[in-house]
Amino acid sequence: MAKAWWGVGAAGVVALVVVALVVVAVLAAAPGPGDRPDGSPGPQERSTGSPGPQQRSTGSPGLPVPVRVVPDGFPDAASTGVPPGVRLDVVAGDRTFAADGEVVEGKEFRGFVTVTARGVTFRKCRFLGGKADRTRPLLDTEHARDTVVEDSEFHPAHPSPSVDGLWAARTTILRSEFTGTVDGIKAHTGTVVRDSYIHDLGWFASDPDQGGGPTHNDGVQAFAGQTGVTIEHNTIDLSTTRDPNAAVQSSADDLRVEDNYLDGGACVVNLDHTPLGRPLRGQRVTGNRFGRASAYDCPILLSTETELSGDGGNVWHDTGGPIPEPERHD
Repeated sequence: MAKAWWGVGAAGVVALVVVALVVVAVLAAAPGPGDRPDGSPGPQERSTGSPGPQQRSTGSPGLPVPVRVVPDGFPDAASTGVPPGVRLDVVAGDRTFAADGEVVEGKEFRGFVTVTARGVTFRKCRFLGGKADRTRPLLDTEHARDTVVEDSEFHPAHPSPSVDGLWAARTTILRSEFTGTVDGIKAHTGTVVRDSYIHDLGWFASDPDQGGGPTHNDGVQAFAGQTGVTIEHNTIDLSTTRDPNAAVQSSADDLRVEDNYLDGGACVVNLDHTPLGRPLRGQRVTGNRFGRASAYDCPILLSTETELSGDGGNVWHDTGGPIPEPERHD
């Protein structure tokens, strides 16, 4: 009796398995909610070749971040960088521009670029750099004068702790986008950054310039002994960069930080006299809107001998209310 029952049961099980396999095959062949009748993927599945909003890169492997919404009226990816539809000619290898007054337009630089001349203008260019054998920027204008960079993009093809976006002196940067480098801009005397977008900088766990410790990311860093740096109407948002130092870090005299959207860092703006060994003078931080992503809930940090000559009109972006008084310590 038991033997007969087992034989019938086994046959039944086999039949059920066959039926289940047929059902699975039919369901797999049927169009899904996002599929077209011809079997091609629907809109929500079609690849764009770029990461989706919840996968946007921070420049650091393994750190997907949510898409950021830049406040209305401030520079973003749509209003900065190379305009859509512009054809770029590839320039391979490192290049030095040494002729005064040269205008360089519509180039994609796949190597590091240096300027030593006066009055060189870059328009609608993309700076990708190469593999760095030492600490260097995608574009270096430190030893030039009156350089202008317009509607350009800085994004390293080979991100590393040795690659910054731009090392600038006596340079005006307009409507340009910086992402994926360790620092966006290292600013020396006479640097003007206006209507530009600095975001999602590249973090690395080991940086030779930091004694093997993590990278020390700044949106714009202005150096001791320099003067006349202007940061005006930009978006500098490091809120999704891992452990950034500051959106603006400066030890330069006569700094102007005006009408920007700023977020991210231990403190968002950090003004420090200590590399100078004397008071830091002429600092103006006015009319800015601040996000709340600083690690210490600290919009502005002043060292004990930093003289702030203007700080009116700085507000939290989300409420429009005034930010707290600057913290002060060395």
